[in-house]
Amino acid sequence: MLTTGNTKLYKVLSKINSIKWSIAIKGIFSGLIAGFLVVLYRFGIEYGTNTAVKTYAFLKQNPLLILPWIILIVAAGLFLAWLVKLEPMATGSGIPQVKGLLLYGLKIRWYSVLLVRFIAGLISSFFGLSLGREGPSVQIGASGSQALAKSISKNKLEENYLITGGAAAGLSAAFNAPLSGIVFALEEVHRSFSKLILIAATTAALTADVVSKYFFGLKPVLSFTATPSLPEAFYIWLIPLGILSGIVGAALNKALLGFQTMYRKVPFYMRPCIALLIALPCGLFFPSVLGGGQNLVQIAEKAQSGIAIIAVYLVIKFIFTCTSFGSGIPGGIFMPILAIGALTGSLLGLIATKFGLPAEYVPDFAVCAMAGALSGSVKAPITSILLIAEMTGSLVHMLPVAACSFVALFLSDALKTTPIYEALLERIVENNKDNQNNKLGGIIEVPVEIGSKVADKTVQEIDWPQDALLVGIHRGNKDIVPKGHTKILPGDYLIILSTENTFKDLNVNIRDLCLKEPKGKLTINLRNA
Repeated sequence: MLTTGNTKLYKVLSKINSIKWSIAIKGIFSGLIAGFLVVLYRFGIEYGTNTAVKTYAFLKQNPLLILPWIILIVAAGLFLAWLVKLEPMATGSGIPQVKGLLLYGLKIRWYSVLLVRFIAGLISSFFGLSLGREGPSVQIGASGSQALAKSISKNKLEENYLITGGAAAGLSAAFNAPLSGIVFALEEVHRSFSKLILIAATTAALTADVVSKYFFGLKPVLSFTATPSLPEAFYIWLIPLGILSGIVGAALNKALLGFQTMYRKVPFYMRPCIALLIALPCGLFFPSVLGGGQNLVQIAEKAQSGIAIIAVYLVIKFIFTCTSFGSGIPGGIFMPILAIGALTGSLLGLIATKFGLPAEYVPDFAVCAMAGALSGSVKAPITSILLIAEMTGSLVHMLPVAACSFVALFLSDALKTTPIYEALLERIVENNKDNQNNKLGGIIEVPVEIGSKVADKTVQEIDWPQDALLVGIHRGNKDIVPKGHTKILPGDYLIILSTENTFKDLNVNIRDLCLKEPKGKLTINLRNA
């Protein structure tokens, strides 16, 4: 039976066309809030990282001050541990938490998340930890939109759409990349596509981009515009480049999860201290590895340091990122992954010059490998391709970037690599079983493919998973309220409502029914609609 709350959802879903403009307007407000919050966060993180570089340079010239700095490290580490304990849902990247909120009903206190994110992010940046601003920006945007949604949304479904829009706005403002923010929300965060999701994500991401560009200007985050287009004669190198970047992305996933597991053997309050102490020698001797890694991307682009130096930077950044992220300190891995990918591409490019590749095309290898490493780790190839295009401010690299990205994805799949955010989400859900809203239910939106089990069948002819209720069908410009005799056609988008928190199993089962290639096995009992 449908509850009162679910009845409201039913009514909303049956009148999608009438509420899309309402979603669009609310998405604009969501983008404004997320944009201003992320801009503030960006200013703080950039100032902190620049200060860290200057501080370590000063300490190198004044070694007697290193001991007082270590004392400060211990104090900061203990304070960070207290902050993380205060709000566990603000640890790490933030992207898995947003996915958990939307897909599993994880309870997240937006106000404490924002507070801890800002304070912990600023502190970690002043010590130069190898963490990015992008994942936290996604959660900051989602939290700001969550606050807005709770005050203006009339139902849970609309709230989820606005949170998705806030996540898109967060990435958009972090990278000045609105298209990437939109696609990321669909491809990675919400894992589904519908008109309302697209409207919410688009309006929020574009609005946040306007806010971001007002403060940071129109210049791309990474200025690769002078990089020449890679000639077709050298496209053969994209295969080994994709393979290598895919291996690096897969290896990074294993290492990030492995270091996270290792840190669990250490007392909770000591974990941030260890990460901050590791940052000290890195800052003294290799200041370029501090922060997200934008300086390393520039080094990889210029490729003037030589093979040995690039290889050293790659190894140090790899390990430094794992020690920083594994500690649980709030911070992202998006930019570190891109930096590691750029170094990987530059390294192979320099090797390729020994076999006839002109040196001027080494930066192209760095650009392509950034997308490859991100695809190999996150397994969101479309987001990876668009992000690199928007970050570099050029579309001339689109084809080689796409080729490298999909080769890396194939290699990562061949190695049976779990997407990093999926793996992190599983750990969060496992550790927060008591922090889930068992009355929330879930919304599943899935397309019907030709040849699937439900294609060309009526609703009453299908064995639907238990606790799943078909409440809407999108067919072109039509929104159909299904009945028993309603025929489901290939190309339809089904809206499935779960009345209990069985979303994970239901998602697998529904996709088994609707997709031609089954994505999983039925794990729960079936019943007639």
